[in-house]
Amino acid sequence: MIGRGDPGPTGREDGIGDGKRLIRAGHDRGVSLAERLSWRFHRLSWRTPFQSFRLRGRYPLKLLAVPKDPVAGDKAAGEAILQGHFAHRGGIIAVDDADFADARISPDFADYLQSFEWLRDLAAAATRERAAKIAEKALQKWLIAYASGTGERAWRADLTGRRILFWAAYAPYILSSRDAEYRATVLKTLVRSAQHLDRVADKAPAGLARITAWAGIIAVALVVQGSSSGLSKGEAGLLRALTSGLHDDGGLVSRSPVEQLALVELLSQLRAVYYAGDHDMPELLADALEGAVAALLGVTLGDEALSSWQGGNQLSRRRLAAAVEGTGVRARPLSQPRGWGYQRLEAKQTITIFDAAPPPPTRSLSGACASTLAFELCEGPNRLVVNCGGVGTADGALPAELLAALRTTAAHSTLTLGDRNSTAIHEDGTLGKGVTQVELSRDESNGVTAVEASHDGYVRRFGLIHQRTLILSPDGKELSGEDILRQEGRKRRGDIIPFAVRFHLAPAVEAATTADGQGALLRIRNATVWQFRCRGGKLAIEDSIWIDGEAKAHASLQLVISGEMPPEGTSIAWTFKRA
Repeated sequence: MIGRGDPGPTGREDGIGDGKRLIRAGHDRGVSLAERLSWRFHRLSWRTPFQSFRLRGRYPLKLLAVPKDPVAGDKAAGEAILQGHFAHRGGIIAVDDADFADARISPDFADYLQSFEWLRDLAAAATRERAAKIAEKALQKWLIAYASGTGERAWRADLTGRRILFWAAYAPYILSSRDAEYRATVLKTLVRSAQHLDRVADKAPAGLARITAWAGIIAVALVVQGSSSGLSKGEAGLLRALTSGLHDDGGLVSRSPVEQLALVELLSQLRAVYYAGDHDMPELLADALEGAVAALLGVTLGDEALSSWQGGNQLSRRRLAAAVEGTGVRARPLSQPRGWGYQRLEAKQTITIFDAAPPPPTRSLSGACASTLAFELCEGPNRLVVNCGGVGTADGALPAELLAALRTTAAHSTLTLGDRNSTAIHEDGTLGKGVTQVELSRDESNGVTAVEASHDGYVRRFGLIHQRTLILSPDGKELSGEDILRQEGRKRRGDIIPFAVRFHLAPAVEAATTADGQGALLRIRNATVWQFRCRGGKLAIEDSIWIDGEAKAHASLQLVISGEMPPEGTSIAWTFKRA
């Protein structure tokens, strides 16, 4: 089984010194004995003749086509490469000193280098003639270190699939050399990569990683001479990966908008490979791309950036726009998904995104959040109510303690009961018991959008159902809501349980309570004023935090309605109204 992440505690990418812990971890997850032994043998074979033996074979030495990357790169990042350093999310590494295996590099930066995504940025800033020497020099360093099949991160299934797509799209940048031996090595490595993925793709985590691995197999089959025999197998594998990794509405099972954006980019690249290879993209793949775009657009706000869910943040507006434009797909934002789960309420310039589904399965997303029934609210480009957010793929950008706090229910704009998460978060980062079912109804009569949802996350501990109703007026000037706690199942004792309903505010929002203590004035800097009113608890303004698209933390405020839950249940009503 191919490795899926960072070096172990020893700092070694082969992970040999940590084999017993990996076997034990696999046992805890319910992996079969055969799979655990296969995993151990696989890990022990890294950097040995076994791995090279598995990758032997005869290889064609000609590219049939060069697909055009449909996604625009970051010109600023490309210019930085021309000036002598890789720059990625605040990190900087000199191009001449870049070590793909440097343990000091953050996992996110390492993936950026290993996938060769930087070729996209370099191409955005320079012509082939100017950039080829830089690209080939970096690739030669990679080939020396990894072409033989060694290096667990380098040959991780999803990174291998991404690297194939970028090597194919930017072949003119990495194959300009007249060195026949170098060119042959690059092409041999492409085919070796596909052979490797043929064995490990289905062992990659379900969802984006597995889809990416199979996409790499298809790319080699379409653009490398003599590899077309693998196309039907690659397509069958990709369809399996899409079936297991996507909900019927087009959203990933991870329910991560950050991963959804990556999926859209990936499927766009794959479509370009089909076009370059003079093949029609299968209809099911085209449908998957269209559905993925609609789901992605469904979680964007008025500033044309992502809303913050499942450990993600708004990312870059430019990246989102480039990804959607590159698809050529014209899709309306998905507003009423079930599996994807993000209900979209929209009227005029006001948009609300409402999480009306259980958290994703632990195995589908590392760092999943207990955010059920939270929402975000904006007016045009101005965010008003937000979730605290997360670092997305920028691992290591924030302290571990803060990352853990950002996953909690309290870090989202929803209700918490007894200072507990609606879904438990274990010390090892996995999700425990909590929300298993969300009941949902939606009504759009006379221009009014009303969504009612309830979850069972507090039933086991407190015998209570949390129900939330959101109603958006036709003119978008008022969002009213109600949080109800009602008994379910075994009647609990007469103890009093504290509750808190939180509304985290965007950093640009200034807040001040009204004289009666039941309302607040919310002024969006250089924009409009909103009024907030509530009943059913005591209102306070407290400090909060918000993570931006660069994974940097900003101080902000939050409105908190607090009180004590009587045995018979309670109701908390509230309204946001534009002044």
